[in-house]
Amino acid sequence: MSEKFDVIVIGAGPGGYVCAIRCAQLGMKVAVAEKRETLGGTCLNIGCIPSKALLSASEKFESAEHHFADMGVEVGRVSVNLKKMMAFKDEVVNSNTKGIEFLLKKNKITHLKGAGEIVEAGKVKVGGAVYDCDNIVIATGSDVISLPGITIDETKIVSSTGALTLEKVPETMIVIGGGVIGLEMGTVWRRLGAKVTVIEFLDNILPGMDEELRKEAAKLFKKQGIEFKLSSKVTAAKAMGRGVELMVEPAAGGKAEKLSAEIVLMAIGRKPYTEGLGLEKVGVKLDERKRVEVDEFFESSVEGIYAIGDVIKGPMLAHKAEDEGVILAEMLAGQSGHIDYDKIPGVVYTHPEVASVGRTEEQLKKDGVEYRAGKFPFMANGRARAMGAIDGFVKILADAKTDRVLGAHIIGPEAGTLIAEIVLAMEADLTAEDIARTCHAHPTLEEVVKEAALAVHKRPIHI
Repeated sequence: MSEKFDVIVIGAGPGGYVCAIRCAQLGMKVAVAEKRETLGGTCLNIGCIPSKALLSASEKFESAEHHFADMGVEVGRVSVNLKKMMAFKDEVVNSNTKGIEFLLKKNKITHLKGAGEIVEAGKVKVGGAVYDCDNIVIATGSDVISLPGITIDETKIVSSTGALTLEKVPETMIVIGGGVIGLEMGTVWRRLGAKVTVIEFLDNILPGMDEELRKEAAKLFKKQGIEFKLSSKVTAAKAMGRGVELMVEPAAGGKAEKLSAEIVLMAIGRKPYTEGLGLEKVGVKLDERKRVEVDEFFESSVEGIYAIGDVIKGPMLAHKAEDEGVILAEMLAGQSGHIDYDKIPGVVYTHPEVASVGRTEEQLKKDGVEYRAGKFPFMANGRARAMGAIDGFVKILADAKTDRVLGAHIIGPEAGTLIAEIVLAMEADLTAEDIARTCHAHPTLEEVVKEAALAVHKRPIHI
């Protein structure tokens, strides 16, 4: 008779392993099934973590090459050792995945190596063995998608996975998709020497973000040397001898033009990874986008089968999956839990960074919500000037009647860190006045947040 568990989690990405750890902390007997050789899912292995390693390394290279001298630091000729940079990236990934292994052992979680398949409610098959459990959590994440008729070969037409393992800096790169992944990977290779063009179907980059933020980001990225073809669609892409030939036409229709590049990065989005799990056989309902349909308790249409992260509705973000994993674990233990999807921040790790939480001005206007906007530029901040990082701004949106913070949008240095203060304020139901009345250390970038909060009431100090 096989070993029985309280919970089996399928998938060891940020949502899955965090859910498993919290379940174990709450006294449950837990197993995690993972088909990859290493733990951590897409995020740690081929996504968030390796991309941030290359973003950090490439940013340092560009600073040494172009900006250090402005501060009196003269370093002479700077060059890229791509093999060593990739080794650095791989070591970062390795140390992180080893860390997850340690955490599973520390919390006495059983690691089932192999792809998990749900045989029926309460039974999961992994590598030929069937394991019994009271609860199953689907946390299998997402996979890359391509355009119809275009094959990703991870050599010339690459996904984010292939873009993280290129063996040389391409002379030219075309990025299909002006979202987070396309811009992050595009900026890595642009800094390292590639001529990068981004093709976006919509009329601006970063779909879904605040319009003013999107315009500022596009302006700054153009200044850095990235070219954009907006309101354009790729109808064909074919790998040729030394590169890729593409056919591109206006999104509204019109005459097509032929473009070519050494490397094409397909970055139009991701799809939930729900194939091969046996979901149809056991009656788990999926929506039109093949996501698992769940209720407010993350339970699917089959009792005892739950789902979190990229396989359910909502933004495909690692920290969203982590929060869902923790909340689900606590609910399985009989506790209460809740997640407010309006208070999940999104960050683009370009330079400067872009961060957003809550409602945009466009959403508030569409819904007829009266609001006040307070904006403050990094150019007017002493610490930003001392860092040589004066591009961008912080914008806070507050309810006109209650002053409660409804959203915030930042483009500038360390935006991903600065947004946390505003997320906390929103979670605590605080007002713009509360942020403005909080003492912020000087000189810090955080003072820009305070000044933006003051600007909501038209009383910023330093502008």
